[in-house]
Amino acid sequence: MVNHYSEPFLQMPDQPGGGRMPFYLTYPMTNVYQAEKEYERDMERMKELYPKRMKKLLAYVEEECDKMEYEGSMMYDEYPDKVLLYRTAAGIYDKAVPVQQAEYKGGRDRDLMDVIQVLLYDEMYRRRGRRRRCCRRWW
Repeated sequence: MVNHYSEPFLQMPDQPGGGRMPFYLTYPMTNVYQAEKEYERDMERMKELYPKRMKKLLAYVEEECDKMEYEGSMMYDEYPDKVLLYRTAAGIYDKAVPVQQAEYKGGRDRDLMDVIQVLLYDEMYRRRGRRRRCCRRWW
């Protein structure tokens, strides 16, 4: 007769007679939250390398994303509305750039607006992915 439980990974250590391992321990458990924490730490390390001006803009972007992080937010829509995203980026621009400086240049700086949009979309992508990986409802 073949002993199917003779494999070392199926035996419970320190048990007399080499008892069987419970079913729930036979499959490896992935620690999703630990992996997500490591991802966040790595992202923070990379953000430290951003140029000074981009760090300041990123602070405004993260603040705006914090406000949008709720159930039913446009940030989590399958197809986010481009016009609303542009308006959000324009609001960030208005907060980040003093009014006097914007009036002096004769309107919004197109390159700076593009950078803010890229930072906003990247931050939204990161948060959408985190929500998909960690906060999925199973019911």
